[in-house]
Amino acid sequence: MSEKPEAGSKDFIREIIDEDIRINRYGGRVHTRFPPEPNGYLHIGHAKAICIDFGIAEEYGGLCNLRFDDTNPCKEGPEYVEAIKEDVRWLGYDWDGREFYASDYFEKLYEYAVELIKMGKAYVCDLSPEQMREYRGTLTEPGKESPYRNRSVEENVDLFRRMRAGEFPDGSRTLRAKIDMASPNINMRDPVIYRILHVRHHRTGDKWCIYPMYDFTHCLSDSIEGITHSLCSIEFEDHRPLYDWFLDQLGVHHPRQIEFARLNMTYTVLSKRLLIQLVEERYVDGWDDPRMPTLRGMRRRGFTPQAIRNFMARIGVAKAESVVDYALLEHCVREHLNKVAPRVMAVLRPLKLVIDNYPDDKVEMLDAINNPEDPSMGKRKVPFSKVLYIEQDDFMENPPKKFYRLAPGREVRLRYGYFVRCTDVVKDENGKIVEVHCTYDPETRGGDAPYGRKVKATLHWVSASHALPAEVRLYDHLFTKPNPLDVEEGKTFKDYINPNSREILTDCMVEPSLANAKGGEHYQFERLGYFCVDSVDSKPGRLVFNRTVTLRDTWAKIKKKIGGATEK
Repeated sequence: MSEKPEAGSKDFIREIIDEDIRINRYGGRVHTRFPPEPNGYLHIGHAKAICIDFGIAEEYGGLCNLRFDDTNPCKEGPEYVEAIKEDVRWLGYDWDGREFYASDYFEKLYEYAVELIKMGKAYVCDLSPEQMREYRGTLTEPGKESPYRNRSVEENVDLFRRMRAGEFPDGSRTLRAKIDMASPNINMRDPVIYRILHVRHHRTGDKWCIYPMYDFTHCLSDSIEGITHSLCSIEFEDHRPLYDWFLDQLGVHHPRQIEFARLNMTYTVLSKRLLIQLVEERYVDGWDDPRMPTLRGMRRRGFTPQAIRNFMARIGVAKAESVVDYALLEHCVREHLNKVAPRVMAVLRPLKLVIDNYPDDKVEMLDAINNPEDPSMGKRKVPFSKVLYIEQDDFMENPPKKFYRLAPGREVRLRYGYFVRCTDVVKDENGKIVEVHCTYDPETRGGDAPYGRKVKATLHWVSASHALPAEVRLYDHLFTKPNPLDVEEGKTFKDYINPNSREILTDCMVEPSLANAKGGEHYQFERLGYFCVDSVDSKPGRLVFNRTVTLRDTWAKIKKKIGGATEK
């Protein structure tokens, strides 16, 4: 697929909506909805649905509802409701007061179910779940009709009323639609539309002990809310005939269900079941662990909502399943942060650098550019003194060919500062280099090269007496394999968890301008990458940073290799 659609081109969903508007279907209205289940935290796959549902409504001047599909009280709760609302708002969308719940419609849904019974289109069934599976048939063999399928309307109405009244135990009876047990679509083989569940609901309390199933609830909730285009991921394509059947039988407002391909990304799993395993078995530190593909994890790591929305726009909307390279998401994050993140200097693995000919008590405040991409962000002052810290890997005593950084006898530029030349090293009792000694050229203040003198490297640094200690967490892919679900015999996806997915550095030093850095703020550590102040662990007196992405743009290299025309 192309990285950016050509001018004027549209995806298949927008083409359908354009045609519906042209023929005045739904009176030219566009009204969508985002219907999450409040039983977990949203991940990057949900972000695609959010961007499609809210984005299309916004684009056509329409409306988008936020509706919680709260029909399974065993796993749902207000904690997830609030987290979902926070994530949707963080992505930049708002439902303008149109916050609904399937539980808002429980009474109406019950009335619809009674109406189906009276039409001879639904019946109470006493088969157990195991028996129901036996009667259902297979993909190649038709199912068998339930022995309770031909109960009278009067008996079914009475039994359903008694189900609601709580007379029967969990699992003893269900209400099923009467459709076609020989249908090639298994979803149409008399699906269950109500089950008995004596569980307290987080909104309705103990009022109900029967709860409607998703397929019944979803289409009728869409209808009640006046939805025009019910946009769903591709796994609901086989459920569309059932969606249409319920609405047609009841003769109510009939939205149009349209399915799109789910998001699949390399080095990632998006199954809720698998993510729960990662959390419960402590492979990660919770749902907001920066290695998780949850929106709260990505937010903590420093991914920006604008970058995620740009990513979704680039991958587009398609019917066919595909896998998107994680590097494209990183590229979008890097592209956005390059514009908005101020530059600062930080040293992750400090090595002391002493400038022997610099005055002992002198401190200079040097001008440093906050962001060359945005001159309006101005400049800041950074202190420069006799003793600095540089990165350990910016010095080598016996450098190989093409190593251009600091080495004995070699001169380099210190960012915003001076040219320095290495004159000596100090080692500890184990032979490890602990200090590098240099001299500086006072004529090179600001990093200028007098007399045409050139150096091949510019190093970042911090003043030892002014720098602030910090903890920095470096992240890599959570899995070592692009497709962790492509498992070898005898293994599970957990066998491909990357043991080096996180590295914690505790002796880092950052420039003093970061003293009041707040959780969630973004910075580019010059030459090191983009970092975010950790919103959980960073506090006054204890700075903690998460590396969001490196400076190296893997996607740009991939795109260059394939001519910039297509994504692979």
